[in-house]
Amino acid sequence: MKKIEAIIRKSKFQEVRTALHSADIDFLSWWDVKGQGSARQGLIFRGIAYDVNAIDRLYISFVVREINLQKSIDAILKGAYTGESGDGRIFVTNIEQSIRIRTGESGDEALYDKE
Repeated sequence: MKKIEAIIRKSKFQEVRTALHSADIDFLSWWDVKGQGSARQGLIFRGIAYDVNAIDRLYISFVVREINLQKSIDAILKGAYTGESGDGRIFVTNIEQSIRIRTGESGDEALYDKE
């Protein structure tokens, strides 16, 4: 099992969600976050300098089986892509164990209903 975490533009969330749904990923969690990238810039408006380095983004997280890993990554890449700096990042980590609280099922079975 793998955990996929992605930081994306807020404006691309619906496209990413649709692409993940098309890849049979129907469960995920997301949070509004702020972050700072490598670009540094300021904005002067009416003679007042503003720091605009804090960028609003969405943080998406979900766990998948190995067989769904690449299609999940591809879905995020497809949905989040603009070709401009600031499109985001995808992180993949190993998950050692998963347990469904309601039934006590563990492993891959805890992630999905039995097929």
